[in-house]
Parts: sequence; structure tokens; C-alpha cells
Amino acid sequence: MSASEAPDRTGFTAGPIVRQVVWFALPICAGNILQQMYSTVDTLVIGNYCDAAALAAVATSSQPLEIMLCIFLGIGSGISILVSQAAGAQDAERLRRIVNTAVAFLFAAAVPLTALGLLLGPWLLRLMQVPADAMPYALQYLRITTIGILGNMGYNFNAGILRGLGNSKSSLLLLGVACAVNVVLDFALVGGLGMGVGGAAWATAAALFLSWVCSVAYIRRHYPGLDFPLFTLRFSPRVLGDMLRIGLPLGLNSALYSVGHVMLQVIFNVQGSVFVAGCSVAGKVNGIANIAITSFSSAATVFAGQNMGAGRYDRLRRGAWQIPLCSGAITLAAGLTATCFSRPLLALFTRDSAVLDFAQRYIYVVLPFTWAYAVLNGIMSFANGMGEIRYPTIVNILMLWGVRIPAAYLLAWLGYGGWAMAGVPLSFVAGMAAMLFFFRTKRWREICAPHAPERSA
Repeated sequence: MSASEAPDRTGFTAGPIVRQVVWFALPICAGNILQQMYSTVDTLVIGNYCDAAALAAVATSSQPLEIMLCIFLGIGSGISILVSQAAGAQDAERLRRIVNTAVAFLFAAAVPLTALGLLLGPWLLRLMQVPADAMPYALQYLRITTIGILGNMGYNFNAGILRGLGNSKSSLLLLGVACAVNVVLDFALVGGLGMGVGGAAWATAAALFLSWVCSVAYIRRHYPGLDFPLFTLRFSPRVLGDMLRIGLPLGLNSALYSVGHVMLQVIFNVQGSVFVAGCSVAGKVNGIANIAITSFSSAATVFAGQNMGAGRYDRLRRGAWQIPLCSGAITLAAGLTATCFSRPLLALFTRDSAVLDFAQRYIYVVLPFTWAYAVLNGIMSFANGMGEIRYPTIVNILMLWGVRIPAAYLLAWLGYGGWAMAGVPLSFVAGMAAMLFFFRTKRWREICAPHAPERSA
């Protein structure tokens, strides 16, 4: 790899931390808006052209696919961490081994996972007690979107590689093209041809494949030194071991989180299609208001990985609190704004007054507290970027299984199932408090305390 092709070592290892993080996060933030549009446009179009049962189906049918994908997408996050550490250390040969191993693993995992999804998906929907009127739509949506697994995993792997290299802008461009295709196909297939839920599913699957193909072309053109293959069976056993060592805990963490979401969805489902539709609509507004969270979390992961690889412990100590604080402040402002204007925002998705009432309840209960999730997720991502996976995994599990799920089931048992979403903000606050204790752990002291403060650039 020539000097011009190598990632810039000073990307996150020198200079003002907050300014660098914000400039890195902005394209990801814009990309997250576009990614939200994948499902948001589906919900908007279905909500305006179909009934509440179809809207509930789109909300519930994505979760079985999420469960099947989350372990492998966690490994994709492990790939991003390895790339950021290799980029920080300027190890071009290791970067080539990482991308070859990632491509080989993609095909080895995606093809059997697609077959597994087609077989197990319907069983998972029945296990979730999807409302009877929504079940045919949910089955149709799940089967079609499962076909897009290869494109989904491929794009996320490649986006992780680009972020690890310090390039967050390219993902925005690639995702923008795919999202435009998704929007056009949604209106053409659902609004124009009347294909309903099936049309929305085909639009999503096509957009996922396009985003993957475009990301491959981009990397091959702009990073020729990586020797990025279209397909390969070549892989490094050592790199694969590192990918699994870092990525599997992240994936298992996500899997447990997704299973927990399914258990919560069961409580929502037994309340009926109108309640599910309301929570789905509110979730779209919630997701748009919280776009800064994943953006700053991605920045925290890459920042920590590069500075860990470069031995810049002074910057690790400062970035550990500056990045989560910025994420929390922006999320608080966005959450309060969206809460104030929630009714007109929700009305964009549906005109059903009963659905709107449940959606507004969800917004009032959850959205004002998501700043706490922004802080805890920022610290989690920072720790993951350093390779410290165990503590965040434990906290994430306890947050969901020790707080959110018990609170929701307790409310349902007491006869307040319509308020089951109250467990969400409780888990945010508890998780934030637990993650703040990471900075009191022995491991954090081992990482930072023995090193004398270094001169900041």
C-alpha cells in the first residue's frame, strides 16, 4: 500500500477531539437518517396505503431477521475494530489480511443464514404471537427481506471497514443512492402497483443489494492497496480468530438484546394490532430523533481503536468522557424537540386516531429519557473499541434482562400492559449508571494509570 493509499494515522490520534469526532459523526448521522428511511418509508407508505394490520406486520416481521443477523453483524463490528487498530498502527499487510478474511466469512455465513431464515422465520413469528390479522402480511414481508441477507451483511461489513479506515463520508453517499432506490420502489410498488406489504419488502431487499454492490465498487476503486476481492476463499486463521474473539461477544450481546426485544414484542402483540402499529409509528420518530447516538458511538469505537493502536493513552482518557457527553447533549435536545412536536410528526404516518394515541403515549414515556441511552452507548462503544468487550456485554444484558423485561412483564401482570414501554426509560437510566462505573474498574486503571500523560498534538 502506497503512502497515498494508506489511512491517515493522525485521523483520530492528534488534534482537537470534539471537532474531529463531530466531523466524523456528521456523515454517519446523515447516513443514519437515510438508513432510518429504509424502514420509515416502508412504515409511512404502508400506513397511508394499507390498514393497521399491515402496519403491525412490518413492525413485527423485521425482528426474527434481526435475531438471525445480529451475531454476524456483531462480527462485522469486530472487523471494524480490527481495521481501526491496524490503521492506527499503520500495518498495511494486516489490513489486507483482514479484508480478505472478512469477504470469505461473508459468503460462508450469508448463504446458509438465508436458508435458515426462510425455514425458521415463520416459526419465530408464531412464537411472537403476531396478531392473527397481521400474520399473513408478516410472513410475506419476512420471506422477501430474508432474501436480502447477503446484501445486508455485505454492506454492513464494508461500511465497518470504511469507518475503521476513518472514512465515514463514503458510506453516506452509497447509502443515499440505495435509499433513493428504496423510496422510489416503495411508492412505485406499493402506491402505484398496489403490491402492499410485498412491494415494500421487495423495495427493501433490492436497496440492500444495491448498497452492497456499490460499496464493493467504491473500496476497490479508492483503496486499491487493500486488494479487496469480489469473492475469495483465502483467509487468515489468526485474523478470523481475532474477529470471532472480538465480534462474537458483541454479536451474542446483540442476540440477547434482540431476543429480549422479541419478548417485549410479545407483550405488545397481545395488546392487538392497533397498539403494535402505534408503537411502530412512535419508534420511527424515536429513531429519527436519536440518530446522533449511533453516529457518536461509531466515532467512539474508531477513536478508541486508533488511539489504542497508536498508544495515545492521553487521548483515550479525554475522549472517554468528551464523546459520550456530546452524544447525550445532542440527543437530549433532539428528544425534547421531537416530544414537543410529536403529534404532527406522528400524523405523517397514519390518520388512525387510535394508533396515534398509543404512539403519542410511547413518545411521552420514552423519548425524553433517551439521552441516558446516548451516554451509556457512547461509553460502551468506547470500551468495545479498546477491545474491552466483557464489561459492556454484562451491563447490556443486565439492562435488558434485569430491568426492562421484568418491568414490562410486571406492568402487564398488574393489568397495565398498555404502559409496558415504561420499562425502556428505566433500563436507560440503570444502564447509564452501570456504565459510568467502567471508569472505576481495575481494567480501566490498568489501561490508563501506568502511562504518563503524553503531550497533546
